[in-house]
Amino acid sequence: MAKTFSSNDIPLADLLRRVDRGSLQLPDFQRGWVWDDTHIKSLLASISLSYPIGAVMTLETGNPGVRFAPRPLEGVECDSVEPDLLLLDGQQRLTSLFLALKSQKPVPTHDARGQEINRHYYANIDASINSNSDREEVAIISVPEDKILKSDFGRTVQLDLSNHEMEIAAEMFPLDIVLDRRATHKWQHDYVKEDTKTMADRLEKWDRFDENIIEPFTSYQVPVIQLDKSTTKEAVCQVFEKVNTGGVTLNVFELLTATYAADDFNLRDDWKRRHEGFEEQGLLNELQQTEFLQVVTLLSTFEKRKHAIADGHSEDKAPGVSCKRREILRLKLNEYRRWADCAVNGLSKALEFLRAECMFLRADLPYASQLIPLGAMFGVLDDLADTFRNRQRLSQWYWCGVLGELYGGSTDTRLANDFQDCIAWLEGGELPRTVREAQFQADRLLTLRTRNSAGYKGIYALQMKLGARE
Repeated sequence: MAKTFSSNDIPLADLLRRVDRGSLQLPDFQRGWVWDDTHIKSLLASISLSYPIGAVMTLETGNPGVRFAPRPLEGVECDSVEPDLLLLDGQQRLTSLFLALKSQKPVPTHDARGQEINRHYYANIDASINSNSDREEVAIISVPEDKILKSDFGRTVQLDLSNHEMEIAAEMFPLDIVLDRRATHKWQHDYVKEDTKTMADRLEKWDRFDENIIEPFTSYQVPVIQLDKSTTKEAVCQVFEKVNTGGVTLNVFELLTATYAADDFNLRDDWKRRHEGFEEQGLLNELQQTEFLQVVTLLSTFEKRKHAIADGHSEDKAPGVSCKRREILRLKLNEYRRWADCAVNGLSKALEFLRAECMFLRADLPYASQLIPLGAMFGVLDDLADTFRNRQRLSQWYWCGVLGELYGGSTDTRLANDFQDCIAWLEGGELPRTVREAQFQADRLLTLRTRNSAGYKGIYALQMKLGARE
């Protein structure tokens, strides 16, 4: 198998230049930048000590099958620039470094209590060249936006760095120029000549500071793993989940939102509009974005399979019906547009069906996942689902799933099988697998004590359907 990635060490300065000009951006599914002041200082201290900060992972753009809407990193101004690379892992680190070292603006972050603050970052020259000083606690400091550090509830000025002369007098080097050779050289010149009587001592001190701070930043190399443009969308998602240091599972809806945004379609707004129609409907007002996409994907893959078989493909060779993550990610925009209205209609009819079964809130549902194939079935059947025979059969299938407790584990395969099986059954085919496999032992009634269990909820709904008053 051909290698789909490369790994190289890239100078930090080069990496941040790519960020600044927009050639390296974020895919729109990435969460926002969230690092606080403490994390930023720690990161700067690590680089000043030439400690590893971890690898960065990027994806080469240009694959028409893997298109994500890009957005610049926080603080970057590069409107309408098409990136060469998308940043999959390393957003918190690179954004922090860009804002602190490159943006020339106060960094909008927050303190340990979550209070929003704007900070500038400095290196204390004396502490930086003292081998006994703690680099993170003493040598690297942050100051407020006005560059005046106060104590005693703002009554006492501890440090004033509000102009260039005061920075030099306090021997505090601004880290937002550390990667700018010309600006650093000018600051050095002014620093050494600030006191003509001590020029030799200040030059010697600067040389040590340059070795301890300036050189580590300017020569720092960041390991970069680059996925090439042949990488599939599924692989991008899987890799992102495995390397994402935030530890948050990537939502398939967010990925599709980023994909469709590349074609100027806002999936989030479209979902919001559709979901507003569900808000007053108890069972559907908590419908999840991914659940809706599963219904749409079932409908889309079902049509593809039907067409393939009609075109002469054998059932073994025809594409399968599925609503697994992989198939949702393959859902093209034109397919979503074709089936989204049908999915809404199917879910609305499924709602009527469930109300007839005495289920009125999502909390009443024994298995919320059964709503997915049910919505797809009603989407395909439409008025055909209203006949007495078909309603009875759908009810039989539904209760076999509930009382057989067949939707308790991993259900993606069962969702697709039941959807196909029930459509075929209503058209004269054999019993669905769920109906054939369902079993309910009478003594199970003695163990249904947990109100959240599917069987308990099912029995409760059946009692109401039979007219129980309590």
